[in-house]
Amino acid sequence: MSHKPSAEVVQYLEDKANEIRILSIECTNASKSGHPTSCMSAAEVLSVLFFNEMRYTNDYPRHPSSDRFILSKGHAAPGLYSAWCAAGLFDKDKLLTLRKIDSDLEGHPTPRLNFIDAATGSLGQGLSVSAGMAYIGKYIEHASYRTYCLIGDGESAEGSIWEALSFASHYKLDNLVAIFDINRLGQSEAAPLQHDMDTYRKRVEAFGFHTMVVDGHSVEELLKAFAEAKSVKNKPSAVICKTFKGHGGADVADKLDFHGKALGGLSEKIIAEIKGRIHGAPEQAKPALQDDAPALVEKPVAFKSPLTFEKGAMIATRMAYGDALVKLGHACDRVVVLDADTKNSTFALKFKNEFPDRFIECFIAEQNMVGVSLGCAARNRTIPFCSTFATFFTRAMDQIRMAAVSQSALNMAGSHCGVSIGEDGPSQMALEDIAAFRAIPNLVYFYPSDAVSACRAVELAANYKHMTFIRTSRPATAVIYDNDEVFEIGKAKIVKQTDSDKVLVIGAGITLDSALKAHASLQGKGKNIRVMDPFTIKPLDKAAVLRHAEECGGNVITVEDHYPEGGIGEAVASVLSSANFTTKHKMLAVREIPRSGPPAVLLELFGISANKVEEAVFEMLK
Repeated sequence: MSHKPSAEVVQYLEDKANEIRILSIECTNASKSGHPTSCMSAAEVLSVLFFNEMRYTNDYPRHPSSDRFILSKGHAAPGLYSAWCAAGLFDKDKLLTLRKIDSDLEGHPTPRLNFIDAATGSLGQGLSVSAGMAYIGKYIEHASYRTYCLIGDGESAEGSIWEALSFASHYKLDNLVAIFDINRLGQSEAAPLQHDMDTYRKRVEAFGFHTMVVDGHSVEELLKAFAEAKSVKNKPSAVICKTFKGHGGADVADKLDFHGKALGGLSEKIIAEIKGRIHGAPEQAKPALQDDAPALVEKPVAFKSPLTFEKGAMIATRMAYGDALVKLGHACDRVVVLDADTKNSTFALKFKNEFPDRFIECFIAEQNMVGVSLGCAARNRTIPFCSTFATFFTRAMDQIRMAAVSQSALNMAGSHCGVSIGEDGPSQMALEDIAAFRAIPNLVYFYPSDAVSACRAVELAANYKHMTFIRTSRPATAVIYDNDEVFEIGKAKIVKQTDSDKVLVIGAGITLDSALKAHASLQGKGKNIRVMDPFTIKPLDKAAVLRHAEECGGNVITVEDHYPEGGIGEAVASVLSSANFTTKHKMLAVREIPRSGPPAVLLELFGISANKVEEAVFEMLK
């Protein structure tokens, strides 16, 4: 639409902005909580986007070709809900159920709603998600849809915002518009820059954005800025809006102490004040949806060629992960792979070499990488796998937590786990990741122990409807499974077994190797142990643990390259607590902050080597 709008268009959009303000006040009053003043500052932005700029359809809010909108400042959810209500997606009665226990109009947006692509509200994350969606639109789908992200000034202090700005600029995402709502006030005091619009402009420009500063309450300036953004090529745009929190109500505008509060007794006066500005302008046409996103056919993804590993060959699971990605890439053109400048260590490089157009380098910005992956996975447009050292995912745990709330199906692979990485030392050793990821709802945690199981983990992950994490190891371990071995989520494998086993030993990755070496040594000494490979730590095969523990006289040893808290040992202990037979459980784990050294020496030093497993067996059988 023209950036020189008619008076009727301007008045109509001003009316819609004021309608959004009134609805935001009314629904937060109905819930006796919420953030009406944060909605009031963004009302004109929402009005111009929803009633003039964005192409979408109420019949199918997540239409593959519709423009995307991410409310990064998720506490302004009542404003977003009010915009959709004003657009006719649902009626006012539903809007007034805001925050009720039986309403999906929650305090912050989640994809329980059919018009939300990603949960927001943990601030600073929306722009990464938006950048992922924009990347897919521009480079994978070659579609015309655009992505808009509304960001609060307070959350712009988050480093993840600047990681996303850097990513979007590097990849020339000219289909992305970042909108900053500079309303001056935070939750408890003024934001650091308040209304220093020139500093905001310079900072965002320095990150490579085409940057426009506007009066965020001027419909005409917003229309002009969004029109200009559409003309910019090979560079993302930013619209930096000078606004006032609570704008429209003289008693609350630009005043502290109204954050997160329904306006209650002030509402009647403020609503009357806002209604006095409504023109009663006639409805104006919205832009038509351009349906040019490719058709999506979702079907199970399976390798097109068999695995060809030689049994007994020494292959690191991280290398097998790279092989599996290539096989997956040949099987499905929706697979994309992201990495954080570790691709030659995680072996995601193999995928890049085979499918450079579907590989996304995110550089050393793990929080952004996870957010971008979430954007890639949105609307099931792609099947993303993102990788880095397992320990570096811990800095993105909030993004991962929010991805679970977003009901995302993104896949993560973390290499270089535990002390077995050797000389690089403790800063590189993932020893907390099992505990962290076990706490993520619906996530499947794969811990493959050889090349075959690593490949099957990747294949299973691609077909799982929620998030996954694959823990891969740096050292090479022997291939122990046949290439056609069938693996299932939540199903363990018994690798060694006799009728006279006295102890069940459970290990994964490098510690399964420790268990197998201990098994061989103990056999020569007349002691039989049963060795279990859990394959998935979450869900753990509870039935198998209990059955085999009972068959081994209730004696269980777990051995893991991880701290004891929250790891395999505690997962097994929680299962054994429900046993109806007597159990004895010994947990071998890394019990202090480790140090650099050769891998074999570190396994021995920190109590998880084959020798330590053997000692634990003898001690248990005394």
